[in-house]
Amino acid sequence: MKFRAISLFFATCAITIFSLAYTPPAWALTQIKLSDLAYHECPAEMAEGTVTSGSSMEASCFLITGKAENSSGKPVVNADIFGRIYDADENPVMQNRTRLGSIAEVPPGVSDFQIRISVSSNQRTPLKLKQFKATGFTGVVRR
Repeated sequence: MKFRAISLFFATCAITIFSLAYTPPAWALTQIKLSDLAYHECPAEMAEGTVTSGSSMEASCFLITGKAENSSGKPVVNADIFGRIYDADENPVMQNRTRLGSIAEVPPGVSDFQIRISVSSNQRTPLKLKQFKATGFTGVVRR
């Protein structure tokens, strides 16, 4: 009985020491500041095949561009872009949706980004881009 208690004690100590020695890295969510936001119509080759024509679901293709500032000092991967887009009449372009796209990798510092969106052709321009931000991870995240 005494041997069993001692064995259990040493096993518990070994597990504790191992778990303290091996701690998997904690990937913190990193904020990316977005600025200089603008939009323009997609080039014809980019819009081809992605926008329906001649149907009740007709849409226009736009590219949103801007600057992404990563102040973490490390590359950020899988940065999700969030924001709100309104048409000229203040109607939401993406109803009940704030995640608009993603940036595969944001290097440290300031870099350019672009995402493509489709907007229903019955929504008038100019579009209004509001509350844009991005968040990502400084390590690979399994999806």
